[in-house]
Amino acid sequence: MEKSEVISGCKVVIIGGSAGSLNALMQILPELPILNGFAIVIVVHRKNTDEQTLEDLISLKSSVPLKIVEDKTPLVPGFVYVAPSNYHLLFEKNDLLALDTSEKINFSRPSIDVSFESAAEIYGEALVGILLSGSNTDGTVGLQAIQAHGGTVVVQSPLAAEMPFMPNNAILYTEPHFILQNHEILRLIVSINNPNN
Repeated sequence: MEKSEVISGCKVVIIGGSAGSLNALMQILPELPILNGFAIVIVVHRKNTDEQTLEDLISLKSSVPLKIVEDKTPLVPGFVYVAPSNYHLLFEKNDLLALDTSEKINFSRPSIDVSFESAAEIYGEALVGILLSGSNTDGTVGLQAIQAHGGTVVVQSPLAAEMPFMPNNAILYTEPHFILQNHEILRLIVSINNPNN
């Protein structure tokens, strides 16, 4: 990552992942400082019985405060939000998060594509989309939408991914601004947080 490529004006960093993404998240989230001016939204494929296991883990390990997502939850800078199991997470005008129970996409609800596309429509150039490890194609269409709306596309290096299929597919069908190892993804988010450093 070049110093000259620091991202400015970001309002939302949205992170999508499936199988193998939890380890990457646990390498990134606990190392983050308090966020300035933007929120992080996490969309990972989850079992319906997962309830709030992921939320509890993030609350325990990360210094960035977490807000539980319910329908019409306000999206506030400085917080982490996690898409709950068995709902699609959508973004609405006026910085609101909505939950949807329509059919599964790529056999998943939440679907990464659905959330990425929704976020791209609302936040455009102020969105950074990060796709992590996984074993299906979810996320690629969403990254294409983020790119089409002027946002920044980041893909975890397949070499760092436990399940490289999802990153490989995204690299094949998008033009990522960054292909990064886990520690580089952390550094990128920190650079968004401190653009003048």
